[in-house]
Parts: sequence; C-alpha cells; structure tokens
Amino acid sequence: MKKPTIALTVGDPAGIGAEVIVGALDNLRVHEWCRPVVLGHPTVISRAVRLLGSTAEVREVASIEDARPSIEVIACLNVCRDDAADAPQCQVDPRAGQAAYDALVAAAQLALAGRIDAITTAPLHKAALWQAGHHYPGHTELLAELCGVTDFAMMLYLAHDEQILSPGGLGVVHTTLHMSLREALAALNTNAVLEKIRLADVSMRPLVNGAPRIGVCALNPHGGEAGLFGDEETTIIEPAVVAAQREGIIAEGPYPTDTLMVRARDGEFDAIVAMYHDQGHIALKLLGMHRAVNITLGLPIIRTSVAHGTAFDLAWQGRAKASSMIEAIRVAAELARHRALAKALHG
Repeated sequence: MKKPTIALTVGDPAGIGAEVIVGALDNLRVHEWCRPVVLGHPTVISRAVRLLGSTAEVREVASIEDARPSIEVIACLNVCRDDAADAPQCQVDPRAGQAAYDALVAAAQLALAGRIDAITTAPLHKAALWQAGHHYPGHTELLAELCGVTDFAMMLYLAHDEQILSPGGLGVVHTTLHMSLREALAALNTNAVLEKIRLADVSMRPLVNGAPRIGVCALNPHGGEAGLFGDEETTIIEPAVVAAQREGIIAEGPYPTDTLMVRARDGEFDAIVAMYHDQGHIALKLLGMHRAVNITLGLPIIRTSVAHGTAFDLAWQGRAKASSMIEAIRVAAELARHRALAKALHG
C-alpha cells in the first residue's frame, strides 16, 4: 500500500505548533509512515527550522500533488493570509487565529475531496480564533460543521506500552466537551451517552482488531452511593449502557471513575466513556501527557491532533516536545491504512 498523505496544520503560529511540526519532521520514522505536507505560512515554518537548528529546507508547493516531502525537505502549502507571519509570538492575536482557521478549513476541504488521507493538527488558541471572528469552542466542533455531522466526539488515545496494558491501547471518549461544568451537567442525557458508546465502539475497532471492551464512567462520587450523592447513574447512564449491550456492544458500567481508570490502565478495558472533559483528560494525561493523541470521532475524514495546547509560556524557545505530534502522525497513518485496506476489501 502506498504511504498515506497527511496534512499537518500549523495551528496558531504564535504557539508551539510550528516547532512541534518541524521537530516531528526531523524524525525519519515520520517519513517512513506517510507523506507529510504542512499547511501554514512558510515564513513561520522557516522560523521554527532556524530556531531548532534543523537542516531541512522549507519548500513552498502549489498543490498537495506537487509535494515531495523528505527528511531533507519540508513541503509547505501556503493557505494563510500574508499577515499570518506578522502575528506576535506567544500572544493572543486575531491574525494568528485566522491563520489557524484557514489551515484547518483548507485541510478539511482537501480531505473531503479525497486529495489527502488524513489531517493532523497542531494546537490553536480558542481566544485568538474568536478574536478572528470564528466562534467555535475548538477544532472538534469546527471540523464537525465543515463535515456536516452532528454525532461526533473527542477521544484521547494512548497506544499500548508498559503503562497501558491493553494490546490495542486505551481511548477515552467524552460525552460532553468544551463547555462549562454547569452546562455539561445540563447537557447530559441517555441518548448522548449512548451515542458516545457507539462512537467508542466503532473508532476503537481498527486499533484493537475487533470489538473493544468499553467501560462507562459514573458521574457522581462513588457512583452516586445508591442515590445519596446523585441519581444520574440510574436515571441517565445505566439505561444507555443497557441499550448499548442490546446492540451487541461490549459495554459495562457506570463505574466510579477513580477505580475504572485503574482497571483500564491494567488492560481490562480498551475504551472509556467519560461524562465531561476533565473527567477523561486528567486521568489519561497523567498516564502519558507527552504521547497522548486526540482523535475526532464521527467524521467522514481522519483527524488526529496533539493532546496539548499552544503553550505560550514555552513557545519559540526551542523547548517544545514533539513526541505528541509524532504519535499523532503515526496514529493518523495507521487509521488511514486501515481505511484504505477496508475500502480495498469491501469497495
């Protein structure tokens, strides 16, 4: 099978996106996995090359098809406005927000047209995105709108290693996402939980080569303690788990999150469905912050991302770690190969 073509969007140019992309492209394994093409302003990428002391040449290309990336050449498709390179480093600025938006929209259009096989995104800054006039909570919601889908979710994923004992790794899917905790509690309902269980089941199948074992989080401490600390477990979450089981999905719960994550780490589950953002994020990032990958579920295209933010506090100092970007590219390439194989087998 040919190497998949993966678009790497630079994210917010004021943050660490350009650095982690250049750092990843200095790794020979990335070029063995895929054809990586950067979508962003070439001036910003060139600054990161000089900062990191890379010997790679940044070569602007007219189209994805013209790109010839290698360990010596960073192919860059300029999809940003000229003022993207003028945005100040390590600050919230609408020019940077616009650049992140333009790169993501261009990548999504290329993926929907079948001209690339996957997207891997560097982080954007949500305040800069809003200052640029694009009122989305983040990449996930913007991509869902661009793809015309309403059933979608964010999954944080860690591959198998000495910490994560499940052979296919561990994914954590979030029922609610970028909203306040008060809003998340109000948005929680049985259909939403069931939808995320289904997405966890479908998305983890290519990674575990079969039906994943899914653990579903309780919402309240101690799983509600028989209703003393809340009844959402019995009124909202348990009915979703039962419905998923009736559909043939291997799902269990709701279980108290503190013990469930330990059980998942030890290999009892392949995926976890969390009820809100931090319930899933904190536990998974403690297990592997710098190699965690963000995968958007429910899209007709493949999108992975780093599991960290723009990190203005360390951006443009040469200190950013590229490990999460490298892993995000690897997972994107793996998912692209699975999709291509399935298409070849089933048409």
